[in-house]
Amino acid sequence: MAACAFSATAQSNVYSLNVVGYYNVTVPANQLVAVANQLNTSDNKISSLLPAGPAGALLYKYNGGYTAYAFDDADNVWTPDGNATLNPGEGAFFKSPVATTLTFVGEVLQGSLTNTLPIGALALRSSIVPQAGTATALGIPGEGGDLLYKYAAGFSAYAFDDADMVWTPSEPVLNVGEAFFYKKSPTATQNKWIRNFTVQ
Repeated sequence: MAACAFSATAQSNVYSLNVVGYYNVTVPANQLVAVANQLNTSDNKISSLLPAGPAGALLYKYNGGYTAYAFDDADNVWTPDGNATLNPGEGAFFKSPVATTLTFVGEVLQGSLTNTLPIGALALRSSIVPQAGTATALGIPGEGGDLLYKYAAGFSAYAFDDADMVWTPSEPVLNVGEAFFYKKSPTATQNKWIRNFTVQ
């Protein structure tokens, strides 16, 4: 995460701490990039998260198949539906005809955070909070036969080895703002990726 600002509000001796921040994702021209929203906003709509996509930019959401959204610079809207959401912990593929930088701004979610990983099905996911680290450090509940796919001009596959209880061929490292495909093994028993996260 590039920066964070802290604000606290007080009302009748009740305090709340809201942590607001932003991060940038660099998108080279004409390349698919697996991006993620890891900050919460009032609606998490793509029209709000990415209000000024370059002309011809494309966003692909995955839910058993791809849904494509294109940025229409003439009307300054995403088509066919700018109301589609990209919630914290969800990912999408982004492609732009020109090099660009996506800036995500919002609140860092705190407390007990749950991201569902469907058993036996691919899901395009990310950490709910803007934090880099290994799959293990980020608390991904790896089980024997689980698969994780990172994308950078092609997919790199990682499998969780139930004999040694490690990721092979190596431990995947995930960056801030990076989405990845995850597929829980059909025999998996843990379909919840739970993080207890607090900013101190």
